[in-house]
Amino acid sequence: MQSILAEKPKFDEKLISLSREADLFEGYSAGHSVRIAEIVDSLGLVFNFEPHDRLLLQQAALVRNVGEMQMNRDYIRSGSVLSPEERLDLERHPVIGEQAAAKMGLSRGVQLIVRWHHEWWNGSGYPDGLEGEQIPLAARILRVADTYSALVADRPFRGALTDENARKYLIEWAAIEFDPTVVKAFLALPAAVETVAEVETYARSS
Repeated sequence: MQSILAEKPKFDEKLISLSREADLFEGYSAGHSVRIAEIVDSLGLVFNFEPHDRLLLQQAALVRNVGEMQMNRDYIRSGSVLSPEERLDLERHPVIGEQAAAKMGLSRGVQLIVRWHHEWWNGSGYPDGLEGEQIPLAARILRVADTYSALVADRPFRGALTDENARKYLIEWAAIEFDPTVVKAFLALPAAVETVAEVETYARSS
């Protein structure tokens, strides 16, 4: 298995710039989305993705939450507990992100990964309620990487989880929110996990 540290992928500078804007909007540290893109690339290697498919996955990781930025809602930035109406509104962001990816000229594959990266393994996700292997593997990979990276990051509404507790969360929610096969593969990437956790810790202390 290749480590995330072995060879970091090179990303499109325009997408990196856009991802930084989205990270800032959501209150994440600099480079948050780039680290997610590195993790999904490592998982793409584990699952024997072709280089082209890994590229699509990387691109989707960088632009996954552009829909939130385009919605430009105060409640997203405030970090307060969402009302039922706000939560329902927020669930529109993957579709808006899909549309934004199309306008950027990104492939249909990227658009669909963005659309489906909040789908849950048990079918209770959004926007389409896909279940199990109805959800493309790329979107299932992004779901795990995105969630872990969010858990170990400081958020306006909670402190960062430790690496250990974030791992426990993934295990507890495997076969509910996450594809258990992807969780198992992710947990076998200690270099990837430690890198994200360490960088997020450094960002909080600097």
